[in-house]
Amino acid sequence: MLQIMDTVRDRGSRYAASAGEVADEAAIKVFLATLKSHKKFAKATHNTWAAVLADGRALKDDDGEAGAGAVILKMLEREGTRGRIVVVTRWYGGVNLGGDRFAHVVTSVRAILAVEKLAGQK
Repeated sequence: MLQIMDTVRDRGSRYAASAGEVADEAAIKVFLATLKSHKKFAKATHNTWAAVLADGRALKDDDGEAGAGAVILKMLEREGTRGRIVVVTRWYGGVNLGGDRFAHVVTSVRAILAVEKLAGQK
């Protein structure tokens, strides 16, 4: 199941978080393709993601937002999450956010993980 939620707005940039189940690398590709089939996500500046597969393998992609995939991955590992992918999407608003962009990634990941916990999908 694909969950999407808007999370942060700052100086014109917008962030959203998405999450879903993934069993393997093929499922990651399907998840990302499904997400990007939504026009607004296809046009996003960055779709940064990380996943921890059921077997414990960790995968990530910064998609041009250097270091963001590692931030997402660290949070998933800390939660003990397996078989899940989290994508943090950013639409660039024209102003460089510096280190605040990492704070927004953290906020976005926390928000989607909290929703998943409430829904009992972890």
